[in-house]
Amino acid sequence: MKRRDFIKVTGMGVAGAASLAAPAIAQSMPELKWRMPTSWPKSLDTLYGAAEMMARMVGEATDNKFQIQTFAAGEIVPGLQVLDAVQNGTVEIGHTASYYYFGKDPTFTFGSSVPFGPNMRINQAWYMLGGGKEILNEFYKKYNVTSLVAGNTGCQMGGWFRKEVKTVDDLKGMKFRIGGFAGRVMQKLGCVPQQLAGGDIYPALEKGTIDAAEWVGPYDDEKLGFYKVAPHYYYPGWWEGGPMLIAFVNLDKWNALPKYYQSVLEQAGHYANNWMMAKYDQANPPALRRLLAGGAKLHAFSPEIMEASHKAAKELHSEVAASNADFKKVYESLTSFSNTDYSWFQVAELSYDYFMARHAQS
Repeated sequence: MKRRDFIKVTGMGVAGAASLAAPAIAQSMPELKWRMPTSWPKSLDTLYGAAEMMARMVGEATDNKFQIQTFAAGEIVPGLQVLDAVQNGTVEIGHTASYYYFGKDPTFTFGSSVPFGPNMRINQAWYMLGGGKEILNEFYKKYNVTSLVAGNTGCQMGGWFRKEVKTVDDLKGMKFRIGGFAGRVMQKLGCVPQQLAGGDIYPALEKGTIDAAEWVGPYDDEKLGFYKVAPHYYYPGWWEGGPMLIAFVNLDKWNALPKYYQSVLEQAGHYANNWMMAKYDQANPPALRRLLAGGAKLHAFSPEIMEASHKAAKELHSEVAASNADFKKVYESLTSFSNTDYSWFQVAELSYDYFMARHAQS
């Protein structure tokens, strides 16, 4: 996409900027070079690719006056320390998943996905138009960062297991790589949750350090090779019904940006976000077919496991909300919005999708 087209499409011309030619805008802007570490290996051209896409759009929209260099996990900081690097000013911006930092405060889970939370579209609608961005950034301010939406994977898979899991008892004692807050739900069911960055999962599965692992979905999972060592592939990933990826920006650096650059950066995040959603919808179906042809065994989680997981998740949400005011505030906002939207989704969206999915398989 050309710089002028990007400006036109994303509506950069607001607040008086539209009256100026783009080159004149760029000439009046300072030259900035930012660094963006990510939580992703470069091999994941969806997750890392979205960060690259965001950086490229910023450069093109500013005649390269504002440049952002992206880095894979481990090149500047480990994948699970991106927030820390942004918070303390080591870097200006980072591309990551908010729920990786739930150990600092469980409220971080909402910037990505809460177990049995809303699907991709409802989660995005809440963040963009339902007060989610404002309520989250109020919380993130305590960590000297602000957030920009910069990706969404859609509903994820339930992960790869060395052996079949049919009952809740089958989960007990299982060492399961699962990200963020969802690990605490699995712990209630007897699992031993492990939090590992993407590039560390396969070696752990191969060596038997862990018994199971979830990541994203067929396209990324195929690249990481999990099916070679854990053939049982489960769905759905109820802990990530529509998880957002976030660009955290150091608050001082954000406030110092010219308004035009703030707008460019925010709209570049939206572009990367839309690209990622389309990329997964395009790439996951053929990847799943290849995985099944290669020996992966597809299973749905049993009703027993789904119901027990839902019950454990709701119990945990209530427990945390009782002692954490920030968590309670965000949870109530998201839940209220989600319940309203699902009352609409079941009218047209769900019935139409169900009908079309049945006929697509006939």
